Amino acid sequence: MAEIELLNGVAEVPKDDWNALVGDQSPFLEWDFLASLEQADCVGDTSGWSARPLVARENGRVVAACPLYLKSHSEGEFVFDWNWADAAERAGISYYPKLLVGIPFTPVGGTRFLVASDQDRTHWVSQLGHALLGLCEDNDLSGVHVLFCAPEEVEPLERLGFELRIGVQYHWLNEGYADFNEYLSRFRSKRRNQIKRERRGMVEEGIEIEALTGDEITPDLIDPMYEFYCSTVNTRMWGRQYLNRKLFELLIERSRHRLCFIVARQKGQIIAGTTNVQKGDALYGRYWGTRQDVRYLHFNVCYYAAVEHCIRHGLKRFEPGAGGEYKQTRGFDGQPTYSLHFLREPRLRQAVSRFLSGERDHMRDSIEWLHENSVLKPNEVT
Repeated sequence: MAEIELLNGVAEVPKDDWNALVGDQSPFLEWDFLASLEQADCVGDTSGWSARPLVARENGRVVAACPLYLKSHSEGEFVFDWNWADAAERAGISYYPKLLVGIPFTPVGGTRFLVASDQDRTHWVSQLGHALLGLCEDNDLSGVHVLFCAPEEVEPLERLGFELRIGVQYHWLNEGYADFNEYLSRFRSKRRNQIKRERRGMVEEGIEIEALTGDEITPDLIDPMYEFYCSTVNTRMWGRQYLNRKLFELLIERSRHRLCFIVARQKGQIIAGTTNVQKGDALYGRYWGTRQDVRYLHFNVCYYAAVEHCIRHGLKRFEPGAGGEYKQTRGFDGQPTYSLHFLREPRLRQAVSRFLSGERDHMRDSIEWLHENSVLKPNEVT
């Protein structure tokens, strides 16, 4: 007989038990990342991200789970529902608190319902989905939102009454490139020459860029990488500081084998950098910042150096994060993202359902257009 319980944090689950469910899935689902967010106080009751992971056990063994949060706002989610919240308020409907299944501050797609390898995934997605709806009803919550989930999780949740939302991100895919020049050969001449000019700008400025991984990532990098993260947050109107120095310290201590810091040096001094995370055949871009405003520096550190790293190490995919249509002109093609939403109040549910129906059609058309208008020439099959 299975027992499903609500805990007060991923840190309450033994690390090996949780990671056994994660397997080869996203590194952001791993115990080290989620528990570090809790232990660094980046998530918690005072932040509006109350960690309440849902865990299923059979005969004492953890067989399924999902990272679950009780939210009192919609910050740090990257699937924007503020208009829904405003509409609910105008109609006299309480929108907060709500339940959210996802990874805090991390717009990375993938599995959201973790299931042991010897278990039936569809069964447990449905079972945990039922449990989420029960929590919503029993605690008078407005709804449940499952963000950036895997495609195979969509249908089981739709059968429970969740509504699908489609978004778009720009990802780089490795088609077996031998080096960066071979990748450049896929561009039409105007765009290829522009990228060469942007890369040449680093040489002219005397800037060297390198990727650091594993033991190359040392504690003395905590302060500059945290500084770079804060610099971007503090200089953007939309910037929100969700992370603190303690988290960077914990990640370097616990997850050095997952990190890839790409840093730019000028006259021997680090002037810019980006924090990336890698696992399996994928690289994920996260936090960028700089001490100097140098033309083209952002594109080189965040994209070109990361692509070179992927090619050099045989990584198949690079996901640089949410937004940024300019990524499309640099060889990152549009890929769909999926989220599921259940709203308990019938009027709000119907209104959002109508909105999502039209939005889905628009997003599918947009992604099709992006593929048809890729800046990359079709790969010649020999």
